[in-house]
Amino acid sequence: MADVAKLAGVSHQTVSRVLNDHPKVRKETRARVLRAITALGYRRNLTARALVTRRSHRLGVVSFDTILYGPASTVHGIERAAREAGYFVSIMSLRTIDRAGVNEAIGHLAEQGVDGVVVVAPQRAAAQALADLPPGLPAVAVEGRHEGEVAVVSVDQREGARHATAHLLALGHDTVWHVSGPDDWLEAEGRQEGWRAALAAAGREIPEVLAGDWTPRSGYRAGRVLAARVAEVTAVFVANDQMALGLLRAFSEAGVRVPEQVSVVGFDDIPEAAYFTPALTTVRQDFGEVGRLSIGLLLKQIESSGASGHDHLIVPPRFVIRDSTGRARSALPY
Repeated sequence: MADVAKLAGVSHQTVSRVLNDHPKVRKETRARVLRAITALGYRRNLTARALVTRRSHRLGVVSFDTILYGPASTVHGIERAAREAGYFVSIMSLRTIDRAGVNEAIGHLAEQGVDGVVVVAPQRAAAQALADLPPGLPAVAVEGRHEGEVAVVSVDQREGARHATAHLLALGHDTVWHVSGPDDWLEAEGRQEGWRAALAAAGREIPEVLAGDWTPRSGYRAGRVLAARVAEVTAVFVANDQMALGLLRAFSEAGVRVPEQVSVVGFDDIPEAAYFTPALTTVRQDFGEVGRLSIGLLLKQIESSGASGHDHLIVPPRFVIRDSTGRARSALPY
């Protein structure tokens, strides 16, 4: 820092202000310091900085099964938001989801001296493990339950599913079938609740749920079951786009036309959804906003050195209508 100050012709305090983006630095002075930093290849000593500030400027993230689009996109949104806020990120990705594994991951991150942790907690076991957080460690749960002393950021899964189901009913379908996610996922639970609520509010029959596991293979199996009952099935809400892809494949093989015979809605709006055959109507989740809000809540705790367990921020989903939904057969003019 002294070398930068000498080259720029300023004090080391001014260099510090520029590095910390202090507003009370003249534009031309800031430019001169930045040129000196570039010329000298200066990099801050983060270890020395941590000793002075008592902060590592490193955050921990605990996640699960990052092959899936939702969790992977969530982690990417969190990592990007943390980087924009000037923090490094250490990620612990777990293969098995149990309370002991989550606690071990959080403990490992705490030993590394992270300033706080974000736990992507879409499963019950992960949500339960948040009760065992080390005292005083700032933490935010993403897609967890708003219980106890942990702040939560979540997409309104229930509302997204309700909107999707209501859209299909508005197209004249008597009822809507559902291919669900795994029982232990809170997101799957919320989407099923929204589907049931929409049908109940409209006074419609609630069909049996076909259980899936988020994979196209499970959607394909459900699609074969529903294709065999195409005389009574006219609309399906699928709990994620990957399962919807498998379901569309099964329908195509069985000669079931979408949306002429059966309308299909997915959830997530993966990048490929617009290129399915037909293009998939779905519910879009704003993972970038989830990341921004979760990091914002975490930094709020770090800066105030206090708990923010009563914070629960909900991100609204967006419904995207494409070609896989249409008027019910009974509602079409003849």
